[in-house]
Amino acid sequence: MFDDESRRQVAARLSEIRAAGTYKEEHALETPQGARIRVRPGRDVLNFCANNYLGLASHPAVIAAAHAALDRWGYGMASVRFICGTQEIHETLETRMAEFLGTDACILFSSCFDANGGVFEPLLDGDCALITDQLNHASIIDGTRLCKATRHIYAHGDMADLDAKLTLASAARLKIVVTDGVFSMDGDIAKLADICGLAEKHRALVMVDDSHATGFMGRTGRGTAEHCGVMGRVDLISTTFGKALGGATGGCLAGRTEIVELLRQRSRPYLFSNTLAPVVAATSVAVIDLLSHSTELRDALERNTALFRREITAAGFDLKPGIHPIVPIMLYDERRAVEMARQLLDEGIYVVGFSHPVVPKGQARIRVQISALHTADDLRSCVEAFARVGKRLGVLT
Repeated sequence: MFDDESRRQVAARLSEIRAAGTYKEEHALETPQGARIRVRPGRDVLNFCANNYLGLASHPAVIAAAHAALDRWGYGMASVRFICGTQEIHETLETRMAEFLGTDACILFSSCFDANGGVFEPLLDGDCALITDQLNHASIIDGTRLCKATRHIYAHGDMADLDAKLTLASAARLKIVVTDGVFSMDGDIAKLADICGLAEKHRALVMVDDSHATGFMGRTGRGTAEHCGVMGRVDLISTTFGKALGGATGGCLAGRTEIVELLRQRSRPYLFSNTLAPVVAATSVAVIDLLSHSTELRDALERNTALFRREITAAGFDLKPGIHPIVPIMLYDERRAVEMARQLLDEGIYVVGFSHPVVPKGQARIRVQISALHTADDLRSCVEAFARVGKRLGVLT
């Protein structure tokens, strides 16, 4: 039972989190998601911390598609896929996602977290090996812990170490290299050409979590495989509909036909979770249609990202280099990151300080995220606010 001693122990842990400066506040929005939002109580701010890369969360065409889908397909399925939870729209979305990503087949999940949690256990047995990047997303880490395969962790982005780990796993019946396409805390892009080359050398599969890339990385937004020139060489791609593709919920795995079919039969999150809401499935189809006909939004995002990175660097901040709209402003100290985010909110800029355990200890930062919706004035206002607060806190001299 939850007695006084239980309460005291939990309260002590919460006190430790607050004392370390890593307590995470939640600010309720009073408006739809967008580049400009109102945060309770009634503060109008510029939003620089959403995964709404293409601005589709509040796009009129996306909202209209959602309304139409609700009337056509209903609200929820109240079932799993293999009982009575499959509608034509779910099959349509799977087909369209496979086509968009350049893969054979696709399977839907209620989230990309579930997709990553449900792929390894049915695919890999005790005589298999899994080789995973040190900085992969928490969902991949959790998923790998559920399977019996031998796990090898290679140093982040270190191809010599990956080669060595693949050599260690040479006797495994089945080997798979797993990496984020874009690493969400640093915004750096996996070396997929090198990874695919090493995997082919060692006869291993390649899986990429492309959640922070699908829809805008690559010339036509097909993700990091397109960006790195390896479309067709990646065996499995997991991704989400909850970021650039409308920002709602849901995820999928796209890849080889036989692997997708095995997951339909054995993946526990797929078999035992309610089907993705039909309104999300239908609206995601509309999003894919929109992105397949024009690169206007990803082109605007690319321009905005280049402008912001150039201006924030000129202001004197220490940031992780790159080209991705994730722009980590490095502060290193947890309390300073939290305080800077608080003062920026007072300046009308909504960002969040990231600290342990989301990032390693001593690597605290503010992760700025750029959207296609931001104007040049928005971006410059953000940089100016960072400079004012940075000087007050001694980040800038």
